[in-house]
Amino acid sequence: MNNHERLKHIINETALIHSPNKKFKLASGEESNHFFDLKRVLLNPEGIALIARCIFEKIKNTGVQYVGGLEIGSIPIAAALCQLSWQKNQPIFGFFVRKEKKERGTKKRIEGNLEPNKKVIFLDDVITQGNSVRTAIDEVRSLNCKVERVISIIDREEGAASQFEEMGIKFDPLFKKGEFI
Repeated sequence: MNNHERLKHIINETALIHSPNKKFKLASGEESNHFFDLKRVLLNPEGIALIARCIFEKIKNTGVQYVGGLEIGSIPIAAALCQLSWQKNQPIFGFFVRKEKKERGTKKRIEGNLEPNKKVIFLDDVITQGNSVRTAIDEVRSLNCKVERVISIIDREEGAASQFEEMGIKFDPLFKKGEFI
């Protein structure tokens, strides 16, 4: 079984929750009988290693040196990619965007390593419509950074692809909801 197939198996076995009688509220505000609890995969040693390997294969020849996204979902992915990129002698730096500016310390909204005028790849665990990612992209674009693409682990196939296309950004998920349901 290759990395992609093994990751799909882990997601299917540990993260996909299907409940015909219960609706889960999603970040988009929509409700669904299917929920991808990807934190169970992001915090699983094999799961996060496979995610990093699969994404690294997609981006290793892009020349992009910065990866990150909206806080929580992107942080473990970016950290694992940073570590793997170092081991592969192709350093990639990570960052994350806070939902709200921190009112203490440096009071930054973008944390980690991101310089103005750089090419960036955005990461997220699950994307439904892409609205929260769009807000974070706008923040990164305020530094004159160019977002080359958005990579998610799961695309719930509810409008994100067309939103990113309108923004001129390639959307490149590892998996689509339809592959599981």
